[in-house]
Amino acid sequence: MKDIIRTLTEAFGPSGYEGPVRDLIAGMIQSRVDEISTDVMGNLIAVKRGSSPEGKKIMFSAHADEIGIVVTHIDDNGFLRFTNVGGLSVETLIGNRVRFESGLIGVIYREKGELKDLALDKLYIDIGAESKEDAESKVRIGEFAIIHREFTDLGNRMTAKSMDDRIGCAILVQAIMELGDSPHTLFFVFSSQEEVGLRGARTSAYTINPDLGIALDVTLTGDVPEGPRMAVALGKGAAIKVKDSSMITHPKVKSFLAKLAAEGGIPHQFEVLERGGTDAGAIHLTRDGILAGTISIPCRYVHTASEMVDMRDVRACVDLVKAVATADLTALLEN
Repeated sequence: MKDIIRTLTEAFGPSGYEGPVRDLIAGMIQSRVDEISTDVMGNLIAVKRGSSPEGKKIMFSAHADEIGIVVTHIDDNGFLRFTNVGGLSVETLIGNRVRFESGLIGVIYREKGELKDLALDKLYIDIGAESKEDAESKVRIGEFAIIHREFTDLGNRMTAKSMDDRIGCAILVQAIMELGDSPHTLFFVFSSQEEVGLRGARTSAYTINPDLGIALDVTLTGDVPEGPRMAVALGKGAAIKVKDSSMITHPKVKSFLAKLAAEGGIPHQFEVLERGGTDAGAIHLTRDGILAGTISIPCRYVHTASEMVDMRDVRACVDLVKAVATADLTALLEN
């Protein structure tokens, strides 16, 4: 599974330009599902048909996009100005590299001035150009780039850019590979443009109209020096979301996930996220409301070039996805 994680995290795929990641995932799963398609929004939707006519529709969603930048200006000396695509922390960018889809690499640095005044408009990208004309021969206004950093295996733990949310994608890929028959029809959505407003999940949930929607996404941890007072830690299992900025998990869904985890001996913890959201925030507001929840992957250093997860948590999340996919939903769906 680490090879899957390496491949997906190192791929290019900022919001709106998820094509390379989508193609990689499709190649990994196409022989294990019954249908696979891409919609107008760029969501990759894979369907595994259920074995029972009484089966329900379950939607799993992990977003394929990652944070990035887009070029807004090229000055006379060939330096690029840019704005963010998704949530970038300015203080983490200085000295980091970006990669354009062409493979072109640039270095982010800052103008002189006090660090307290640091803002995105004080940063620039150096692509090694010697003039505006030289730069324009390599990159154009409006071109997107991602933060450039390789995957690193640290044993039980791994670090890479775009664990948010390629790790969720990898979990769904692995679950698809391991799943046998399910009574339910399963929709695996590798969604687009989550980082800029949960956009792909909104349209795909409307089309699918599932009986249950489950997002897979990273969450913050409280297990680092002077970290937030948050009871989520690496190595303690799948995090079952209680609430975040985009949703309050329905009590029935929270209990359902916790019961499956307990009965299956799956390590788990509970997540209360003060800021942030997942695809479930869009799914549960679709049509006249959909039961939805989130299986979160604990992740340190979210929205930086070196996001870190624990393989034991990843395994627990795969097992919980499989448990949901084959569970009896009768009690959950009763009014």
